[in-house]
Amino acid sequence: MSSYRFNPPPNWLLPPGWTPSADWKPDPSWPPPPAGWQLWLPVQRSEESPQAQPAPEGPSPRRTRWFRRSRREGGSEADQLRDWINRTQGADAAEVALLRQQVRRETDELRSRALREAEEILREARRDAKEARVAEREAVRTAEKLRKQSEAHRAEVFQAESRLNDLRTRIVTTDESLLLQQVGIYAYRHPLDDAVAYRARLDTIRNRIKELARSQQAVLAATGWTVNGSARQGTKMIRDYSKLMLRAYNAEAEYAVRSMRPHRLASLVERLYKSRETIAKLGATMDIRISDAYHDVRVEELRLTADFMQRKEEEKQAQREARAREREEAAAQRELEREREKLNKELSHYQSALDRLRAQGDHAGAAEIAARLAEIEGALDDVEARAANVRTGYVYVISNIGAFGDSVVKIGMTRRLEPLERIYELSGAAVPFRFDVHALIFSKDAVGLESRLHQEFASRRVNRVNSRKEFFHVTPAEVKAVLERSAGEHLVEFNEVAEALEWRSSSTG
Repeated sequence: MSSYRFNPPPNWLLPPGWTPSADWKPDPSWPPPPAGWQLWLPVQRSEESPQAQPAPEGPSPRRTRWFRRSRREGGSEADQLRDWINRTQGADAAEVALLRQQVRRETDELRSRALREAEEILREARRDAKEARVAEREAVRTAEKLRKQSEAHRAEVFQAESRLNDLRTRIVTTDESLLLQQVGIYAYRHPLDDAVAYRARLDTIRNRIKELARSQQAVLAATGWTVNGSARQGTKMIRDYSKLMLRAYNAEAEYAVRSMRPHRLASLVERLYKSRETIAKLGATMDIRISDAYHDVRVEELRLTADFMQRKEEEKQAQREARAREREEAAAQRELEREREKLNKELSHYQSALDRLRAQGDHAGAAEIAARLAEIEGALDDVEARAANVRTGYVYVISNIGAFGDSVVKIGMTRRLEPLERIYELSGAAVPFRFDVHALIFSKDAVGLESRLHQEFASRRVNRVNSRKEFFHVTPAEVKAVLERSAGEHLVEFNEVAEALEWRSSSTG
């Protein structure tokens, strides 16, 4: 039967050989024993002496003797143990002092090392915080830059997608369109696309061009051609050369459409015809030629384009002339208004003078002022009549020998009170010399008189395209003869010979 012995931990200061009682408990202020430490260990029989008797339960005799006096003196076992430690502490005071010194030194080292490590950690933390702030600012700048780049990229993507969608609508996706492209027929932007009145006719022409190309009636060629004894290869060669010739012809036709100007119609039609003739000569071996039907529809396209451009130019010219007439009318109205204001002031002035003379009894002076008042009232009535009648004005006949020669005159009309102001405006920077005035005819129907003169010399217009240009290939004497015959009562003075002082001085100088 084995017994147990007390196994105190190394961190407990207990007297050697001391064995606690059965109800003994360690002092709570003592340090805890190491993990897994056993306070009681079994004693094997080999370790017991032969004379050893089983240990009685309870405290050992030594412990009983050791603490017998203390029990008699009173006090708990913990107090007795503390007294024993205090009494035995002096024997190891030097060792304890060394231990304390060593512990203090190690503690100071640990404290210093801990302070250094703490300071290093603090410095690293501050450095990391600074770097983090810099990185944060850099990240903000980078994010802003990326945001702007992203917006720019999104805009580019949007534009690219729009462009892609636009291109997709133009991509040839059918064999029919591919065939038209092979012979040079593209859906390019035609000058007539925006012309509502011409759009239907243009669509008809385009459909006719495509139909002739699809049905292989745009190009005519020989049949039964063989290559190396193969009719299939011969047919393929004829087809390829026909496409090539048609492509060249269509390129010439499209150039003519793009570069069309009304005055170039005849030359562009002639150029397209010569291109057709050249293709016929180059393809004479295989009898390749552009068909008459296809050539005619292409020429019709050119004529339609020229007609549209001519009408468009006429509309622009009409708008310019309408604006010019509006400016002329506005100037005439301002002049009439100034004249009306002037006459009203004179009328008021003379009326006041007339009242004073009558009050003074000066009948002769009053009669003279009354006559002047009648003249002013008559002039004011004329101004009001001219303002009310838009057909009233002056017809002028002018020439510019230095600019147009001695056989060209301009016949126009103005509603100005001072018609010479209009002549001075026409003599501006657009012409090298001033105009000479041959006649100024006042008429209550100046518009009708101008129209009659224009009709009389309609066949001799300088500009036969734009009827609003008022220059004619006639001499001043011929205009005078017509005026004497049709409006002699209005013709006060007519100068057949132009002075042309600036031109003559420049020529002789």
